[in-house]
Amino acid sequence: MKLDILAIGAHPDDIELSCAGTLLKHISYGKKCGIIDLTCGELGTRGSGELRLKEANNAAEILGITVRDNLKMADGFFKNDKEHQLILIKKIREYQPEIILCNAKNDRHPDHARAAALVSEACYYSGLLRITTELNSIEQKAWRPKAIYHYIQDRHLKPDFVVDITNVVQKKMEAIKSFKSQFYDPNSTEPESPISKESFFDLVLGRMKVFGRESGFEYAEGYNVERTIGVDNIFHII
Repeated sequence: MKLDILAIGAHPDDIELSCAGTLLKHISYGKKCGIIDLTCGELGTRGSGELRLKEANNAAEILGITVRDNLKMADGFFKNDKEHQLILIKKIREYQPEIILCNAKNDRHPDHARAAALVSEACYYSGLLRITTELNSIEQKAWRPKAIYHYIQDRHLKPDFVVDITNVVQKKMEAIKSFKSQFYDPNSTEPESPISKESFFDLVLGRMKVFGRESGFEYAEGYNVERTIGVDNIFHII
């Protein structure tokens, strides 16, 4: 199953918070998009890994993505090493995405930066012919995405570019709210966390407003790049 865009997050809900609008926008253009969650987020203050898997599937239905996988790496303790890289390389070669979206290189949660490095290196090694992997006993072809973009999540990083998500922002918020164990739920008896307050939704919307303001959009999502972006027509840059 070939994808146009593959979004990868350290935890279920990373994608929803940071780049779900971009996925929704491109799905509306007819692109095939998928999500890979590296862990179940089992170390979170609220909920459980099992519950977050269910919430992730509910969010996937709202987003209308083609596929969502969870690699069930250890939350908080996965590593950027050969073992974990090979797990991810197999998935990259299976889905052959043109573009990968992944965690920020620098963020409040240590898992995010580690995931960013893991994904970036796995993408490079996935393109090397002498690294062999198999799927269903069939050798996979080497594959390297054309671009890796790091979505901005918690820390106030300056984006290299933004994506206008004004027309899909409400559906993005609906997907975020699928994670009832993590975010505001007036009926919850779970311990309170920094993201469980109702005001956190205002913060999410405010961040998207800030990203959009300089480019003339009402709401946008911000990204950092690994290499200089090139275009053949400057009118393609807004």
